[in-house]
Amino acid sequence: QVQLVESGGGLVQAGGSLRLSCAASGSINSINAMAWYRQAPGKQRELVASITSDSKTNYPDSVKGRFTISRDNAKNTVYLQMNSLKPEDTAVYTCNALVTTVTWARPQLYWGQGTQVTVSS
Repeated sequence: QVQLVESGGGLVQAGGSLRLSCAASGSINSINAMAWYRQAPGKQRELVASITSDSKTNYPDSVKGRFTISRDNAKNTVYLQMNSLKPEDTAVYTCNALVTTVTWARPQLYWGQGTQVTVSS
């Protein structure tokens, strides 16, 4: 089994910064793509950032230039640096990872539990 645990959420004023972390653990053979999603109350979940195994990144226009995704393969961890935060960034942020385990060769998608980010105006 694989577990993803997020940390780093909290309350911040508009214009501030937060750094989220998502650590994967368990019977991991390799991790392919990793990503951050968010879901605000009453809204659909949306992709915030993604990163491939060779660190190619992708962002929607809503966060481009403000958010940066990175990963530490040695630690099986993905990060999301969020700068210039806006009240509309308020949401539960959840990471996922496409993981090949030591017991199953086909990559499986795993999700974390999420961490709350609240940006006050």
